[in-house]
Amino acid sequence: MDQAHETSVETPAAAPPRIVVGGVLIRSGQVLAARRSAPAAVAGRWEFPGGKAEPGETEAQALERELREELGVRARALRRLPGGWAVRPGLELRFWAAELLAGEPSPLQDHDELRWLAPAELDSVDWIGHDREVLPHVVELLAAADDAQAAG
Repeated sequence: MDQAHETSVETPAAAPPRIVVGGVLIRSGQVLAARRSAPAAVAGRWEFPGGKAEPGETEAQALERELREELGVRARALRRLPGGWAVRPGLELRFWAAELLAGEPSPLQDHDELRWLAPAELDSVDWIGHDREVLPHVVELLAAADDAQAAG
């Protein structure tokens, strides 16, 4: 067959991944960590709370909704932290810095314990892998919060 008669078959582009947002909630130089109660594979390990974005929802909107549902607080998403982690095929985890606007966090869904951790305490809990990988950015956020508090 000569080149003039060859046909090419277009392969469909892969669907964009569904986004999962994790909230790095900072208060008074500490960050909130949440211990998973389920599923069994991660129960007892620690993470930054959050969840899946719904269709039509921005990442910031998803984070604010998830923190309200999981912790019973009103929070504002501030900015996305660098990086993205494949949780499983078709699902990508992204972390966002967030500030607490109203309420005291309580473990309402998916968690059985919450802790506010200072920078020196970040290694005191058994983080889920992706959440551990974002800790260098969390340390930077905590340092910036400390600097702002000292200046203000």
